[in-house]
Amino acid sequence: MILGILVNTDRHLHHVIGLVRAATQKNHEVVIFAMDTGIKLLENDAFIELSSTPGVSMSYCDYNAGQQAIRTDGLPEEIICGSQLNNSMMNHDADRVIVL
Repeated sequence: MILGILVNTDRHLHHVIGLVRAATQKNHEVVIFAMDTGIKLLENDAFIELSSTPGVSMSYCDYNAGQQAIRTDGLPEEIICGSQLNNSMMNHDADRVIVL
């Protein structure tokens, strides 16, 4: 199963981490897309570390990052600088999507 997590606020990091851990422990794939104020989590090490979890792929909306002046240089190469196309692809490919 592929679980998509759309992170559009910075208020639920502990839920994102818990969902990723639970899903990957069950050998499910997880796709995370950050946008809107969820972009702020790119400044949080705990969020960034999720990108190194086997079975997890992450991307973020470059437009929103620029809008909110979030520094993205230095992010791990596993975190893809993307656009709403990445969000659309996640929604298309995922079996279930959770919005936080």
